[in-house]
Amino acid sequence: MNFPSKLIENAVNEISKLPGIGKKTALRLALHLLKQKENFTDDLTAALTALRKEVRYCQKCHNISDTEVCSICSSNRRDKSIICVVEDIPDVLAIENTAQYNGLYHVLGGVISPIQGIGPDDLKIEALLQRIEEPGEEKVSEVILALPATMEGDTTSFFITRKLKEFGIKVSTIARGIPIGGELEYTDEITLGRSILTRVNYSAD
Repeated sequence: MNFPSKLIENAVNEISKLPGIGKKTALRLALHLLKQKENFTDDLTAALTALRKEVRYCQKCHNISDTEVCSICSSNRRDKSIICVVEDIPDVLAIENTAQYNGLYHVLGGVISPIQGIGPDDLKIEALLQRIEEPGEEKVSEVILALPATMEGDTTSFFITRKLKEFGIKVSTIARGIPIGGELEYTDEITLGRSILTRVNYSAD
């Protein structure tokens, strides 16, 4: 692709590094930005800079947060006896959008995948066990496994369930209304909400 300006080429190269954006789309976005008022690009730059520098991860659940403890973990309106374990942050957003769940979350930051070199120690599994072992105000009675319906997701669910066995708490998994290989963030809200409400007991025996 030939560019009329080195500056545009640099912008396209950087924008195209975003997921799902190719060179042509990046070029359209770059040209669109050029047409906007100067304060638009200034505000966008400021927002992205603040996002990168100021957004934190919750010390308890590892969801994104503006503070050390996120608004979900610190809320007195949440049921702190239930923790929903998810693969990553978009899954929290997807479940919250269903308005069918009022407990806490725990973000693993991935799933066990030997092919990709991701083992249990690379995830936030130990942090989950610590939340249950040292409960504080969180006296957990149920852990919901809301992980992908994939081999990696099932492996992770099995591993966590074996680890939770010693605590004698209920372990459940979302109902299989989610298609095999499907990701929670791409599942419609009604299906996802129903799968949480109709969750079933999970056993690693």
